[in-house]
Amino acid sequence: MFLGSAWAAETDPARYPLAPPGQGENGDWAFFGRYREANAALKPLASRVVFMGDSITEAWAREPLFAEHPNFVGRGLSGQTTLQMLVRFRADVIDLKPAVVHIMGGTNDLAGNNGPESDEEIEGALASMVELARANHIKVVLASIPPAADFAWHPGAKPIPRLLKINAWLKSYANQAGIGYVDYWPVLAADDGSMKASCSPDGVHPNPDCYRAMQPLVLQAVASALGRN
Repeated sequence: MFLGSAWAAETDPARYPLAPPGQGENGDWAFFGRYREANAALKPLASRVVFMGDSITEAWAREPLFAEHPNFVGRGLSGQTTLQMLVRFRADVIDLKPAVVHIMGGTNDLAGNNGPESDEEIEGALASMVELARANHIKVVLASIPPAADFAWHPGAKPIPRLLKINAWLKSYANQAGIGYVDYWPVLAADDGSMKASCSPDGVHPNPDCYRAMQPLVLQAVASALGRN
């Protein structure tokens, strides 16, 4: 999602990166340039876990979890929809030859960052990433879309009913496909489906305390994925 001035004023820009909406330099709609040099510098590592996502993932990669687990690689990009993630999936996931990919996306689709999308289109982009990963022998952890009652950069979306529906589909799809699923709602969501006020200054992006609360869930999910045949 695009992090606007209100968000930037309330947070540390070094922790929560900003990115313009739309496309990168020279028409780079998928932002291939963001991680090109970092990808080229990575050495082969059989235990690598790549985190594909949007700004929630991008900010998470700046938290201690990733320093504590050098095999974890963050490939989140602020503002991205699942379709943009799908377009760069080969460059930022497959070519890194990870053991596991953690996929978390959909927030910016529901916010309409690249125009209206149906639930089926969002689900299709997520399923396509899963299929690409499995075709390349990469184990998958699908994550729930984090809770949100609204988006400051695109107010009025009222996403909770769609969030619940797509998350139910994600869990069912993961079960049917025999892949991992991790639900962060127990530590992030209020009873009404919004993000807990104690978790976020803008109702969308977790703060450091809530990233720490997510940590045991993701470590368990990754360990389970590595144990799958």
